[in-house]
Amino acid sequence: MRKSGWDKTMVNKKAENKDSILNELVRYGQTGMTFSASIFIGFGMGWWLDNKLFAGKTAPWFSFIFLGFGIVAGFKHLWDMNKKISHD
Repeated sequence: MRKSGWDKTMVNKKAENKDSILNELVRYGQTGMTFSASIFIGFGMGWWLDNKLFAGKTAPWFSFIFLGFGIVAGFKHLWDMNKKISHD
């Protein structure tokens, strides 16, 4: 017995659906990791400047400043991803 073309299209649609779900999971996972990493990297740079370069004389000022930079960088990435998703 011969399989109809309808069966092949259903199999193709299921495979495409799995690929699109995986792509969405990867996209949102990347966004979350990038957002949190930018905050930790910003704070880490500020902490390093405070404690290692200036020997604690400026603590906690550079930590707060670079934490702010990290938060801004994280939100900028969220903004860019939102624009990219809305164009897709």
